[in-house]
Amino acid sequence: MSRPPLPPFTRETALQKVRAAEDGWNSRDPARVALAYTEDSQWRNRSEFLQGRDAIIAFLSAKWLHEQEYRLIKGLWAHAGNRIAVRFAYEWRDNAGAWHRSYGNENWEFASDGLMARRIASINDIPISEDDRLFRWPLGERPEDHPGLEELGL
Repeated sequence: MSRPPLPPFTRETALQKVRAAEDGWNSRDPARVALAYTEDSQWRNRSEFLQGRDAIIAFLSAKWLHEQEYRLIKGLWAHAGNRIAVRFAYEWRDNAGAWHRSYGNENWEFASDGLMARRIASINDIPISEDDRLFRWPLGERPEDHPGLEELGL
C-alpha cells in the first residue's frame, strides 16, 4: 500500500500531507487515522509510547471518548527529505463540559511508501471558556475558508 504524496517532500507535498493528516484526525475515526501509519509505527504522545496500528486505534478510541467535540488545525513548520515538523492546536470539551485548547508540535518520519513510521508529539493543554473557542465549524473536516493557525494568531 502506498500513501501519496511520497518522500522526499517539497513544500507543496508537505502541505498536502499536513492537511491530509488534519482531515483524518478531524474524522475522529481511529481506524481511518491508523491507516496513515506503518504497521509497526512508533509513537510518543505526551508521556505515552505506542507501537503499531492496533495500539494507535486503542489510543485514539480512548482519546476521543474523553476529548469530545474535537476540532484540530495543523500547520507546516518545516520539512526535509522524509521528515515533516508541524505545529497544531485543537479544542475539545471534557466529560464535565469544560473546554480546553491543546497546543503542540509533532515530528513525523515517513517510510518510502508515504506511511508515517514515527510520530513524536509534545502537547500542552489550557482551559478556555466556551466564549474563547475559535474552532467553530461543524464536526468533521475544517472548511477550506476557515482560518488556519497563523490567521488565528495561534
